[in-house]
Order: sequence, then structure tokens, then C-alpha cells
Amino acid sequence: MQTRPTALITGASSGIGEAFADVFASEGFDLVITARRDARLRAVADRVERAHGIRAYPIPCDLAVRGAPSQLCDEIAARELGIDALVNNAGFGTAGPYVRSSWDAYDAMLQVMVAATSELTYRLLPPMIERQQGRIINVASTAGLVRTPAGVMYGASKTFVVSFSELLAREVRRHGVKVTAVCPGLTRSEFHQASGTADSVRGLPAWLWMDASTVARQGFDASSSGTPVYINGLINRLCVALFRYVPMPLVAAAGRRVAKVCRMRRPQPAKITETRTTP
Repeated sequence: MQTRPTALITGASSGIGEAFADVFASEGFDLVITARRDARLRAVADRVERAHGIRAYPIPCDLAVRGAPSQLCDEIAARELGIDALVNNAGFGTAGPYVRSSWDAYDAMLQVMVAATSELTYRLLPPMIERQQGRIINVASTAGLVRTPAGVMYGASKTFVVSFSELLAREVRRHGVKVTAVCPGLTRSEFHQASGTADSVRGLPAWLWMDASTVARQGFDASSSGTPVYINGLINRLCVALFRYVPMPLVAAAGRRVAKVCRMRRPQPAKITETRTTP
């Protein structure tokens, strides 16, 4: 029998998703956590159970596959678990200009960050409305608030997440359900390695970065207070406010300048002083 509230967290095998698992567990929630990496997911489940004395149910799932959200919800229902909180965190990015990535990559990105976010919300929201309580946290990005030189599809997808969250928050507030788009900036996680953008951000000053645990805690607290759109960190809030009033050509020029500085700060490979033949 379910005795504690339960949170479903997607993309929970690392980074911000794993940090949200810790935050919700520390607040007394049982967890359903999902991601593609089965072994990593089970390790997270074991760790949070031991650390917080709650139940964690790992369910491996690739949300880039059409039909995966409904299958995930069917599995949750089969285990007779009710979802009181949903964290749509799963997502990824790509590096380089729009036409350099394959359409398959963009199709998967849209499926994970737009379609799956929308479908999981659609399927899990009605019971929250019926109970007159619940919360939905959609992890967006500062890239969804300003037209920065981020990846085209990534920025557009996060813009959808912000707009979707803000509009839905207005609609369901009267039913006791809170919806929040959490908008972090640069966050220490595996995101940049996975998206191929690690080199482009290496060398950026430490004060621009936040850790995943802080992002998750701030996101949880913003959701508790019913904030529809929350920007993590004072620096990010200042940047968003500035970029909204600075012409895009100047923003792009600044981005190129930052990239140049990053390249200059990047460690250079050692000079080759001899020629070797690999056996």
C-alpha cells in the first residue's frame, strides 16, 4: 500500500535528474526514476533508498522512442503506484550549426523534450486534478528564455517547455496543481560531454556555473511556492534580463568572443618531439 507521496523523475541516472531524486527523497517522497541506463539507474535507486529511507523504483525507459511515455505510465499503473509529482528532466543537446546534425538526432530531441514532456504531463495530470493537489516540474533552460547562440533546436525546444509550463500553470492552479519551469544556466553535469559541447564551455569562469544539487533544491522550493517560471541563480537572472534588451547581433558577437577566450584558455597538447611507430 502506498503510504508516502511518489514522484516520477525522468533522466534520473545523473546530473540534475539525480539531484532531484535526492531532493524529493529528502522531502519524504518515494520515487519512480527512469532513464536509458539500467545499471546506473539502479545504482541511483539503491543509493537514495539507503540515504533517505524511502522506496525507489527504477524503470529503464528510452523516451526518444515513440510510445515509451504510455508504456512507462502503464508500468507505473501495473505496480499500483500513484504519481503525486512529475519532474520532466530528460533531455540532451547537439553541437554545431543546425544542418550539421542529423535529422534523426533532432527527431529524438523533439520526442524527448517536447512530445514526452507533453504526453507524460497529459497522462499524469488528471489524477492530480482529481485529488486537488500535485506538482509538475519541467526542467527547461535559460536558452528557452533568450535568443542566445545556443543550438537552434535545443533553444527552440526549451522555449516550448517554458511556454507550455507557464500556460498550464495558469490553467490548473485552481485545481491545486502547481506547474513550474525551472531554467538553469551552466550546470556541472554530464550534459556538455554528452552533447559534444564540452570544448566550447571549457575555460568559462567558475562563477558562471552552478552545481546540480543547488539547481534541484531551488527548483523544488520554487515549485512549492507555485512559481510558474524560475531562473536559477542571480547571475542567470541578470543575464536573461540583459539579453532581453540587447540586440541579437551583439549577443552573437559576445558569444564568439567568449568562445575565443575559451579556446585560448584550453590546455594545449604537448609538442611532439619524436616519431613513434605504433606496434
